Amino acid sequence: MAKIFITGSADGLGLMAANALIRQGHQVVLHARNEKRAHDALSKVKGADTVLTADLSSIAEIEKLAADVNAIGYFDAIIHNAGVYQVRGEELSVDGLPLILAVNTIAPYILTSLINKPQRLIYLSSGMHLQGDPTLKRLQGEKPAASYSDSKLHNLILAKAVASKWPGIYANAVDPGWVPTKMGGAGAPDSLQKGFETQAWLAVSDDPKAMVSGHYFHHQRESRYLHEADDVGIQQQLLQLCQRISGISFATNNNSFRHSK
Repeated sequence: MAKIFITGSADGLGLMAANALIRQGHQVVLHARNEKRAHDALSKVKGADTVLTADLSSIAEIEKLAADVNAIGYFDAIIHNAGVYQVRGEELSVDGLPLILAVNTIAPYILTSLINKPQRLIYLSSGMHLQGDPTLKRLQGEKPAASYSDSKLHNLILAKAVASKWPGIYANAVDPGWVPTKMGGAGAPDSLQKGFETQAWLAVSDDPKAMVSGHYFHHQRESRYLHEADDVGIQQQLLQLCQRISGISFATNNNSFRHSK
């Protein structure tokens, strides 16, 4: 039995992955951005251990969330599922960052840096990362910014950076497909079932195909991705830019992983 923490698991693919993992007999801790959504999540995910609350657009709340996760104890896997797609104009976070940048890029970076190192890390990317900017120019100015495509490329680069810097763990990125969630819209053509299966599989499976690191998956198969993400210089640049934006250093000496078996 594995213990898994899933960000953004009050609805959508995160909630579906949580239910699937609980049905398999695993322990799951949920996350929601406020108390109302937390209450709703527990009613929809029967058997969840608990739910942690944090607004991932706030650096202070992200830091507190990391501390709350560490206080619970060791996790075998963490699925960085939370994300936003449509925002109202130039909507900013409480820290003055564009909301997409704060939630999609900075939050998983901070949580990765501050949460004790698990055996497996899964980052939700998207096929739209292929339109992202691998030069990272939008992160470099006095007012850093990111498009949705940029942020999903950041997730892939972060997964590959973690895989490179933390040998012995499995860190991978997933394209769940264009699925009919609130984010994807009712007309999305891909399968909801396949949309959450890959991240759940990567979190717990003993399949040798899942026990790899630094890979990009779509529907449990390795898929085409922007190969600039393999560039160690770009990986290091992303970490440095995220550190500058967040004020939090990447945890190269984060607590060592432990095998649960």
